Amino acid sequence: MSLESGPAGLEDDIVSQLLLTRGVEHEDLQRHRSPALRDFLPDPSEFRDMDTAAERIAQAVLSKETVTVYGDYDVDGATSAALLIRLLRELGLDAGHYIPDRLLEGYGPSGKALVELGESGSSLVVTVDCGAMAHEALAMAHEAGVDVIVVDHHKCSPELPHTVALVNPNRLDESDLAASYGHLAAVGVAFLLAIAVVRTLRERDYFANRKEPNLFALLDLVALGTVADVAALHGLNRAFVAQGLKIISRRENTGMAALIDASRLKRVPICSDLGFALGPRINAGGRVGESTLGVRLLTTQDPDEARQIADQLSQLNDERRAIENAVQEAAEAQLERQHNRSVHVLSGTTWHPGVIGIVAGRIKDKTGKPSLVIALDEGGNTGKGSGRSVSGVDLGAAIIEAREKGLLVAGGGHAMAAGLTVERDQLDRFADWIDERLASAVASAGAKQVMQLDLAIAPGGLMPDLVDTLEAAGPYGVGWPGPRIAVGPVRLVKADIVGTDHVRIIASGQDGHSFKAIAFRAAEGEMGQTLLHASRDRQFLLAGRAKIDDWGAQPQAELHVEDAAFAD
Repeated sequence: MSLESGPAGLEDDIVSQLLLTRGVEHEDLQRHRSPALRDFLPDPSEFRDMDTAAERIAQAVLSKETVTVYGDYDVDGATSAALLIRLLRELGLDAGHYIPDRLLEGYGPSGKALVELGESGSSLVVTVDCGAMAHEALAMAHEAGVDVIVVDHHKCSPELPHTVALVNPNRLDESDLAASYGHLAAVGVAFLLAIAVVRTLRERDYFANRKEPNLFALLDLVALGTVADVAALHGLNRAFVAQGLKIISRRENTGMAALIDASRLKRVPICSDLGFALGPRINAGGRVGESTLGVRLLTTQDPDEARQIADQLSQLNDERRAIENAVQEAAEAQLERQHNRSVHVLSGTTWHPGVIGIVAGRIKDKTGKPSLVIALDEGGNTGKGSGRSVSGVDLGAAIIEAREKGLLVAGGGHAMAAGLTVERDQLDRFADWIDERLASAVASAGAKQVMQLDLAIAPGGLMPDLVDTLEAAGPYGVGWPGPRIAVGPVRLVKADIVGTDHVRIIASGQDGHSFKAIAFRAAEGEMGQTLLHASRDRQFLLAGRAKIDDWGAQPQAELHVEDAAFAD
């Protein structure tokens, strides 16, 4: 049977089931089948301080003020800064940028930098992806007469810093409707602000003799920042990414096109490419290189400059991988002493602060528990840490609570990721506290960790058109998991190790069909060892994600294995 046969088509049935199992109501299927911005965008005025922020930026445009966008050094910060800079450029204002150095300045706006920006002529500074908890720095800016607007998505304390406006769906005083958008990345909040600014200027007849900016053209930045920041891909974020991928495919952004080429992608980027190919290169500048490279790449209109920066970021990304591997090996060596912990807190004096977030994510994936990786300074007195959490465990809230209890010098974040600064003599106390604080939540989350399967098929059903059908319910990511399928029963024709520790498989079913599969980073684990040493007469059910292998002359479907079970 064709996947598109029948009145509704089998494709419609599969896509509908995928949407329903991800929480979509039956009457809302059509809206989610092809997520468009018009169906998901809220009125920006729903958010506190949004209109105030838009009015202040509009005034800066009308008065030709000097404006600086102060961004974080990661992908969300770079894309948020690039979005506002490109917007202001189209509005006739050439805004500057300031991206702090991760090692020398650390996360968030510094009072010294804000004051110096004011002294150099900036009458307005817009911070993006940072600032929600920068009380001291923003107080210094206020005293120096520098207007600051904060555009952020990280958790806030009840007492807000002194700003002209603080736009953040995670403010504790937000309405229920605005708070429901707390899953947005900062670049998503920045896009809503862009809508509000253009609307404000339209009301002032600013576009009577000039063309309005094409806000849809900025969605490539929104998609990249949203996916790379691991924001939950449901609701508005799905629309952002779905539409942003269309913009990316047009290659109209000079820097984005150069980034795609440097990533050696030979096809139109898909959602996973944003997180695994493009995003890491932007991040590499802030992690182990020059923090301004990302925003410079995404705002340049010079193809030669774009190509040069993109190549530089690719080289830095290779360096980052080598540094990351060394830190990960050292961190994993400490895990044996923490097998009873609910939260892993790992630290070292030679660890590069630029990769600790990535390593924390790797440890979290390996153990299924929240993980914090801390790089101590050379004297071992103070540590900068980064953490990653699992679904159902709010790490950011715990870090803020630890800071308020005096266990941390600084700290903040959101549910799935957080950063901190800790004194060495408080490290053990903090580790004990957060382990106890999150033990119940981690246990509850662990009890719910079962692999949900969307489809079970015989090997002959693993075809490219099935993969295309499954992708139709995307884009997939955190909060909107990609479909998992079970294939089998199968016998393993071949199982060996490729790369560092990936298990490569050729499997054959009773229906006479065979297919290729791969289990990434699995060779040393129980599943990998079982597959590598199992008798070729044993039958298995293999579960994972169906993907397209387009390396050969003819695209074929393959399975990225995440679990396996004996079928006999």
